[in-house]
Amino acid sequence: MIMDRERFERLVERAVASLPEEFHARLENVDVVVEDWPSHHDLARLGLRNRYGLLGLYQGVPLTERGGHYGLVPPDKITIFQKPIEAKCRDDASITAEIGKVVRHEIAHHFGIGDGRLRELEEDEDR
Repeated sequence: MIMDRERFERLVERAVASLPEEFHARLENVDVVVEDWPSHHDLARLGLRNRYGLLGLYQGVPLTERGGHYGLVPPDKITIFQKPIEAKCRDDASITAEIGKVVRHEIAHHFGIGDGRLRELEEDEDR
């Protein structure tokens, strides 16, 4: 399934906007962007070989690791990778659902929740 970039970006914006209000106030220094693919550098840094395996990436300092010295820093960045999501999905509805899931996952990293705990939460949600 292939979607034009503008529509994909609107779906990402909608996914962010649909987050509960208490999260929005804590996302003040976070940029959410869309890119086609993860870079070779990002894949290598994460120990990944397959570019289809990375749907999103959080880069920054999680809120749980910030101290009093934190300030005057560039925004944290959440990147949503369009091509791997499209490759995984069969239709618009599945792309929309996957974008929502990836956005929530990466924002959870911003709040200091690691991959292991996220897997546990997702397993609980699937039951």
